[in-house]
Amino acid sequence: MSQYRITLNANRCIGCKSCLVHCTVKNQLPPGISLNRIKALGPFAGPGGQPRMEFTYQNCLHCDEPYCVKVCPSGSLTKRPEDGLIHLNMETCIACHRCEKACPWDVPVFVEAWGKTAKCDYCIDRLERGLEPACVTGCTAKALTFERLAK
Repeated sequence: MSQYRITLNANRCIGCKSCLVHCTVKNQLPPGISLNRIKALGPFAGPGGQPRMEFTYQNCLHCDEPYCVKVCPSGSLTKRPEDGLIHLNMETCIACHRCEKACPWDVPVFVEAWGKTAKCDYCIDRLERGLEPACVTGCTAKALTFERLAK
């Protein structure tokens, strides 16, 4: 299991998608490609009948038994033993799309401009420098929290 988790406080999220923007900029992704998602739910009738929206956040779950890693023929997807994060080495990715098809949450995405697949890795390079993932630090409403889970 991953030692980390990103959680959304739905009461704070305003659906601004700044988390997506910061992820896109940090990973130098082309427009329209995102490694995480914000989904709007509603509108619902809230307290006093006032309309209310809710938002959900989705990124890689860094599964205990990741299907994406199992099906990768090039070994480009690996689960790091030290923290359970799933890392994609784009240098060796052969863009076979198997990981995209195997992931039940549609996390890996094909980046046509690169001819490679990309996926959320909780900004491993930032974690190694003691920083939080770009989506968390860029969240305008401070609705995302990065947590290190107890072993």
